[in-house]
Amino acid sequence: MNACIDLKNMASGLTDAEMGYRSFQLGSFQLRRDEYFAHIAWTTRDGRPMSHTMDVGDFLRALMRDVAWGFFYGGVNFDHVIGTVNHYKSVDLQAGAFNETMKAAGVDLLENFPVDQIREVFEQMLDDWTNEGFDPFAAPLETGSPYGRKHGNNTAAVTRARELAQRCVGLNGDLALRTDERGAPVNRGFADVEQDEPELHPEPGFENEVHAFNLFAFLSRSQVTWNPSFTSVVKYSYMCPTTEEHILPIMHANDRVEWFFQLSDEIQWDCADKLTGKPLVRVIMKAGDMAAMPAYCRHQGFSPKRSMLLVWENGSPNLVYEIQKGDAPEVPVKF
Repeated sequence: MNACIDLKNMASGLTDAEMGYRSFQLGSFQLRRDEYFAHIAWTTRDGRPMSHTMDVGDFLRALMRDVAWGFFYGGVNFDHVIGTVNHYKSVDLQAGAFNETMKAAGVDLLENFPVDQIREVFEQMLDDWTNEGFDPFAAPLETGSPYGRKHGNNTAAVTRARELAQRCVGLNGDLALRTDERGAPVNRGFADVEQDEPELHPEPGFENEVHAFNLFAFLSRSQVTWNPSFTSVVKYSYMCPTTEEHILPIMHANDRVEWFFQLSDEIQWDCADKLTGKPLVRVIMKAGDMAAMPAYCRHQGFSPKRSMLLVWENGSPNLVYEIQKGDAPEVPVKF
């Protein structure tokens, strides 16, 4: 259903006098936080009041990815109840719509909003609910606590832009390499990664046609986790490397096939049916392993230590509709 909302009133929720945080309303959904938890409430289609509670740190880490990724490809599940689905011109906010038990009980709710409306609310909520000293993009060992009453903010962290190359990292006029001078020191987990760059000796006239850079050195200086950047773009083929540590804060429900190439260390993946949440498989990837996540699954990763992952995305704007119509497969290959 389409929810018609007064964005000004919706985004200017009341501030709790005791906790100091604003509350927000998005259609039938009410969202508020206290010292430890995020609370989401809604009314079922037959009039029953429902609510769901999440650890506020988990909620903010999931919200950070949803905002930074522009709602990403397909579904972003904050946990087994709450999440969003990207339709690219609009976004669903849902509670229990992909939870088999809640759907069977008739207590789920899904409402659709124009992208600009839901983005505005999510951005304001993320900024208001993130306290000074807490960075929802950082690994837990590298940031402060999300808990407590309202104290300050960390707007610089929650509004940092994703690093997106137009063609390739390091080319003239494109995304620059990460350096100490640019505020990107080598991360503690990658202190042993060599920082030398490849030598290039192109023939005269080909200086702008031949290019190379040290991807491992580039990734060793990532200041965030579970946030793919674009390092190489060829039409709709996006190479999106990222560094991972602890837990992927969301369960990503694909609307297309994603390829994963484990560049270092290990990530353990729990994969489930994206519509019901029923477990499908557990995948343990070690350095050198490659896997593909089909378009019918949701996945969540667990990285015991800082690791490097290369994600290959097909960014074609038509692909999701081709899959929905059956013109493109949900799997990368059939044997």
